[in-house]
Amino acid sequence: MGFPGPEGTVLIGDGGLATALEARGHDLSSALWSARLLVDSPEEITAVHRAFFRAGADIATTATYQASFDGFAEYGLDRTAAARMLRRGVELAQAARAELAADGRRRWVAASAGPYGAALADGSEYRGRYGLSAAELRAWHRPRLEVLAEAGPDVLALETVPDVDEAEALVAAVAGLGVPAWLTYSIDGDRTRAGQPLAEAFAVLVGVPEIVAVGVNCCAPSDVPAAIAIAREVTGKPVIVYPNSGEGWDVRRGEWTGQARFSGQDARQWIAQGARVVGGCCRVGPADIAALVDARD
Repeated sequence: MGFPGPEGTVLIGDGGLATALEARGHDLSSALWSARLLVDSPEEITAVHRAFFRAGADIATTATYQASFDGFAEYGLDRTAAARMLRRGVELAQAARAELAADGRRRWVAASAGPYGAALADGSEYRGRYGLSAAELRAWHRPRLEVLAEAGPDVLALETVPDVDEAEALVAAVAGLGVPAWLTYSIDGDRTRAGQPLAEAFAVLVGVPEIVAVGVNCCAPSDVPAAIAIAREVTGKPVIVYPNSGEGWDVRRGEWTGQARFSGQDARQWIAQGARVVGGCCRVGPADIAALVDARD
């Protein structure tokens, strides 16, 4: 059964892995973010995957979003060790799934690959337009995608993509890997973070067989409805959405502000509009995912 399953089914994604790890007392301020725990505390990552599965999530997204060969090198790992950490990210999610296999539910492992800007750890993933060509971006992404694909995930999660340039590079990078992928943009209103119209951004994913689902993540919940409509109209592919809690990030102070606006009622609307996968991103924990399950069921 290919991802995301039969037409008419709705899958529940997980929430913010980093959010759940921070709630367990971990400091994720290093440039590797959650990926540091692949080296230092892998059992904690498995515990969070398990918590999201027990909350009702159908998908575990691996702790490899900010992982890169460059980032691991700065942490003292050579290329062989870095590749082992990338594979470990997939294996930990698979292990959490195996622990719960007795209930007979179908669960998925999505290998997360964040944008180039995430590895820079300077916020540029929310701006895009790094000054690199599509060919240079493809050359950077391809090696880690090869390692993630070899680890045997159900799907590659090409997520938080800020602009069309990087989407085009990722489309080229996943060609021939033999693993389906979803691609989700990070948006502000009806545009990518780099300012391109969302219709233009989704258009580059049309006719790409490796991309089996499209959508948005790491955005405000209020941005989701319009994105669903545009994604369906432009691509005809299954739509996946997993926004943040709705709180705002104060870059200067380095903290979240405002109130959470993530609700099961919103999820009902997204599903009614045609979303096939709904989940959460930053500041969305297991309890919030349980609310999505209630909204679906």
